[in-house]
Amino acid sequence: MGVLLDECVPRRFARELSGHDVRTVLEMGWSGVKNGRLLALASQQFDAFVTVDRNLQFQQHTASVPLMILVLAAAGNDLASLRPLVPALSAELDKLRTATVIMVAADEGSGSSR
Repeated sequence: MGVLLDECVPRRFARELSGHDVRTVLEMGWSGVKNGRLLALASQQFDAFVTVDRNLQFQQHTASVPLMILVLAAAGNDLASLRPLVPALSAELDKLRTATVIMVAADEGSGSSR
């Protein structure tokens, strides 16, 4: 599965998602691209988009994007804060639900669709 990490997610987090083809916005040459255009670009080449931007679903019309958007809910966006979310994130990636926004938090065990 193709997974794109947003600029706000540390690029080293890609190593935590074994079994997936993970790229970063920086690797794709899309740094600085605004969210609406970024989601459009991502939906052409990826199955899932991972971000820590909790406001994304309120700022963009995500229901029309053929992409699973996973929002990581952690105390910070550093690798140590995000690493505990890997099991729940991996479980959600295995389900692959397009045109959904899923909040992934360590205490939930599994994400919740919005």
